[in-house]
Amino acid sequence: MATMDVPRAKNHVAVRHALSLAGTAATAACASLGAIALLLILGYVAFQGLRAVNIAFLTQLPVPVGEPGGGVANGIVGTLITVGLAVVIATPLGLLCGLFLALFGRGWFPEAVRFLSDVLSGIPSIAIGLFAYTLLVAPFRHFSAISASFAFALLMLPLILRTSEEAVRSVPRAIREGALALGLSEISSTLRIVLPAARPAIITGLLLAIARVTGETAPLLFTAFGSQFWELNPAQPMAQLPLQVFTYAISPYQSWHHQAWGGALLLILAVLALNVMARVVLAPKGRR
Repeated sequence: MATMDVPRAKNHVAVRHALSLAGTAATAACASLGAIALLLILGYVAFQGLRAVNIAFLTQLPVPVGEPGGGVANGIVGTLITVGLAVVIATPLGLLCGLFLALFGRGWFPEAVRFLSDVLSGIPSIAIGLFAYTLLVAPFRHFSAISASFAFALLMLPLILRTSEEAVRSVPRAIREGALALGLSEISSTLRIVLPAARPAIITGLLLAIARVTGETAPLLFTAFGSQFWELNPAQPMAQLPLQVFTYAISPYQSWHHQAWGGALLLILAVLALNVMARVVLAPKGRR
């Protein structure tokens, strides 16, 4: 019987080995297709966008159809202001909620907060924009960059919250207990010991949250509304680079199509830079 079982065992091992090779080949092929598709998209956007990107494109205001030149400088500045205000709104709230969940994350209330955070992260951005419109635009009958920043902050909040929670949880308990043994209070040990230790992961989450909203267009349609002029007051309608890309792309004018590709290239470069910065911040010190 034992002699008869040896060929069966060898056949079984051979089948498992073949299936393993087939699965490895299939996953490698899928990963290659995904990478190729991504490279094709990036390459096409770069090819189309580089024809429009120049000093004038980055420093001038939009011009009427038919006039040569023009740029998206007001959209770049408006996007920086709007995203900056969103960071100011979302970062303290997300960080404090993450600290609370990491330090006192047991019971029905913390679990409810986690559940609601996960639900919020899955809500479509256009629904967030409609909520911001209902809350901050319709009652005052006035579009503004502040309402756009509020919508962006809602999109950033779940990622900052959960990243902060996991970053604080990743700090060894022995470090916190050592700080308490030295006489530090719970708050002092958290602010002076735990947060500095978790800072790289928290910054990484913040950068990824910024990358999440940098190219969003749907909320801007209900909030910032856009502008063709310089506007630095966030209480007024303000130009936004994603909104300009959307407007130029659906227009029937070839010159605006070129500028839409240029704006799309700028957004991709911004998101790429933020993701690279996040990886650099999170990398071990020896690998930087």
